[in-house]
Amino acid sequence: MPMKRLTDIILTLIALLISALPMVVAALWIKMDSEGPIIFRQKRVGKDGELFEIYKFRTMRQGTPDLATDKMQNLPSPITPSGAVLRRFSIDELPQLLNVLKGEMSLVGPRPALYNQTELTALREAAGVLAFPPGITGWAQVNGRDELADEVKVSFDKWYCDNWNYFLDWRIMFLTVTAVFGGRGNK
Repeated sequence: MPMKRLTDIILTLIALLISALPMVVAALWIKMDSEGPIIFRQKRVGKDGELFEIYKFRTMRQGTPDLATDKMQNLPSPITPSGAVLRRFSIDELPQLLNVLKGEMSLVGPRPALYNQTELTALREAAGVLAFPPGITGWAQVNGRDELADEVKVSFDKWYCDNWNYFLDWRIMFLTVTAVFGGRGNK
């Protein structure tokens, strides 16, 4: 998959140029909106089950527990006002372009699980999904995102891994852009 990596690097550099101004605006807004760092770092499960540190714009208040978004639905919302907008348009994900440049992620692939999502990680390992680099977006994300049960996410991830090709990656990127601007499935 050397061509996938080369494509990731080229598209990521272009995306960084295009998103530079929105990223600066987001960083300033986060700093004015709430206390804490601009960039949120969190351990995630990457290729072959290796842990890496993912980068995101911080959208939650300091001290929010490391839980998957779907596990926080019955808790008071920790999302900051700026965070709600950043999440609505997936701007919070833009710092992950640095993860792609570092080779820890791909633009398209299975979304990396949190370090403490052991059941999801075990399902992915059993399905062979961890053999692929994780992505900023993926087949499961354009087919339901956080609304999906773990078993369904893994079935989408496995389908992607079993059927991967360049056209599928381009299709997923197109579907991601349309989903983001349509507001479908945003956290």
